[in-house]
Amino acid sequence: EASVAAAKIGFPIMIKASEGGGGKGIRMVDQEEDVQNAYRQVCGEVPGSPIFIMKLSTNSRHLEVQLLADEYGNAIALNGRDCSVQRRHQKIIEEGPPVAASPEVWKQMEDAAVSLAKAVGYTNAGTVEYLYSEPDKKYYFLELNPRLQVEHPVTEMITRVNLPAAQLQVAMGIPLYHIPEVRELYGKNRFADEEDVSNGKSVIDFTVTERIPAYGHCIAVRITAENAEAGFKPTSGGIQEINFRSTPNVWGYFSMDSSGSIHEFADSQFGHLFASGPNREQARRNMVLALKELSIRGDISTTVDYISKLIELDDFVENNIDTGWLDRIIKEGGIKIAPSAESLRRVSSGKVNRLNNDSLVAIGATVVAFDQCSGDEATFLELLERGQLPPLNLLNMVRDLELILNGVKYKLRCTRTGSSEFQIAVAGDTTKCVTNSVRSLSDGGYLISSGGMSQVAYQTVKADATSGMKLSVGGRTVAFSPDYDPSTLRTDVAGKLVKKLVPDGAHVKKGGAYAEIEVMKMFMPLKVEESGVITWANNEGAALTPGDLLATLELENPENVSTVSTFEGDLDVTGWVSLDAPVASSNAVSTSNGGRPHITLRKAIARLTNGMAGYVFSSDAIDQTMVDIAAAVTDPSLPAYEIDEQLSVLNGRIDGALYDELSKMTSDFKGPSKFRADQFKHLIAVHMGDIKDEAERASFVASTALLVGAADP
Repeated sequence: EASVAAAKIGFPIMIKASEGGGGKGIRMVDQEEDVQNAYRQVCGEVPGSPIFIMKLSTNSRHLEVQLLADEYGNAIALNGRDCSVQRRHQKIIEEGPPVAASPEVWKQMEDAAVSLAKAVGYTNAGTVEYLYSEPDKKYYFLELNPRLQVEHPVTEMITRVNLPAAQLQVAMGIPLYHIPEVRELYGKNRFADEEDVSNGKSVIDFTVTERIPAYGHCIAVRITAENAEAGFKPTSGGIQEINFRSTPNVWGYFSMDSSGSIHEFADSQFGHLFASGPNREQARRNMVLALKELSIRGDISTTVDYISKLIELDDFVENNIDTGWLDRIIKEGGIKIAPSAESLRRVSSGKVNRLNNDSLVAIGATVVAFDQCSGDEATFLELLERGQLPPLNLLNMVRDLELILNGVKYKLRCTRTGSSEFQIAVAGDTTKCVTNSVRSLSDGGYLISSGGMSQVAYQTVKADATSGMKLSVGGRTVAFSPDYDPSTLRTDVAGKLVKKLVPDGAHVKKGGAYAEIEVMKMFMPLKVEESGVITWANNEGAALTPGDLLATLELENPENVSTVSTFEGDLDVTGWVSLDAPVASSNAVSTSNGGRPHITLRKAIARLTNGMAGYVFSSDAIDQTMVDIAAAVTDPSLPAYEIDEQLSVLNGRIDGALYDELSKMTSDFKGPSKFRADQFKHLIAVHMGDIKDEAERASFVASTALLVGAADP
């Protein structure tokens, strides 16, 4: 029956469930062979709902009128919204007032919506939605939503009418013309005089009374747990942090369960931002700034970065959009934006984004290796606590990693040389490396030191079988790509395998759908990226988690599969050194420490301690460490440096004259003669003997204990 109706109407068509909404229960079909699957998907998403099949209006705007009606037959239009930016026929950006339609046509659309509400005796807030064709300036009724929609704050910001409060007042039996904010909207006093109420002069004839113009412009953006780079596929997982600050021009809200997670059985939207301004362009700029300052860290993907770029496209700035605009961008491969002149200037100045790809990969490798080692250690200890014998590979100190960034695959070997220290080398040539240290921060971030510089990194998205890791480094998002393998068909979202669209052993063409999965109450097709013969590894009805294998594909032309290039050579990072460098002579303190023997000695002892603790300690490193120790302990200036280090922290805490005299002894020491440590301790002892108060003397002894210890042979 659906196929017959579709053929009669003519393609393209829309199949829509009357009880659907939020992108569920609606499919666009442009050829007869797709009608069956689309109809079944609509029925599955909204079970029991009547189904409409209608002609698709292409290149149209989605405009809607906000209604408010009372039980006395009064109905008014509170301006409206333009919701033309959609993906999968679900709104993602809303704005108001609508400027696509001329004032004359918009007035007709408002009047028609009000007439509809009056004709059916509607009471409440509601929305009449239209499709508006700009070329011929005609509008077509789409539906009436008998409820308040999530984008209602757009209307509130341009009319200053609190819609939920107005709903309550209507439910209390208060007529529209006695609602204070409605009265102000129509140029009346907020409260009518008692005398005017008694003689009926407080009544407003809304058919002839002019509504005051909109207060500026408002743009709203829905924040969803979707991967915009993969066609806005829903994602699920935990959220560790949301950093958002409201301003006088931007506010928003976020909602999730008590565990801070977005699960696969809910709608993907978990936040909404609203930006206002005196005009559309200023509201747009306020929204761009808000999106760039919004930070969301967790296991999910979000649309924040994508939409911040989307609303900077010329088409959006010039308001040349329609309901198919975003879907066309997705079909053409997404957003491609050249860097702005300002961003280029900042990069060239070397103050922002100064990290190159090699440095970012080294940071990413440090984070992954640290997480792997920490996780395996925790598992090792947990097994011990249970009385089980853990496998020794959980304590593996060498991790081989592969990271893909900007089309280049880096094969790296990460060697753990300390509890928080890793040597990052290119696999196949471990004679050169960079040594990075990492420390976990209380907010879930990582403080990474490399080559004398520190960076704070956050892992915003963890890598899995189908998606790469994402890091935020210095406010810059770094997206690593997953390894491209079209022969394994996996799901990158949690859900349920609803239907196999092709049988086992069938040949599937490139771009063809092979399965349907249910994600967040929506049916989504999965498509192959290369042609081949499919072999199923999972059954219909199976619950899926991200990365689960659904099927394998025997590729028709494996030689045509594009591959990434593999990095070779040295990493262009600060601190890249050769481990094959000749061992320094024992009569010279390491110049990397500025000739300070106490630092050389401390680092050498730390390396020995790490080696004794089980971390990797090569024979070359042992030789160099012993040379460093020998050079440091035979350096005549070692006592002076060690004493001066302890003395520096006592400035202002001990007698000033004593401090000056002790400081003069260390600063005047030139070597190579022996440092007069006995004279140094004698000065301290004399001053201590001059202190009469016992409590003060005890405090002095405690303060100078480390200093005296440093002076002891």
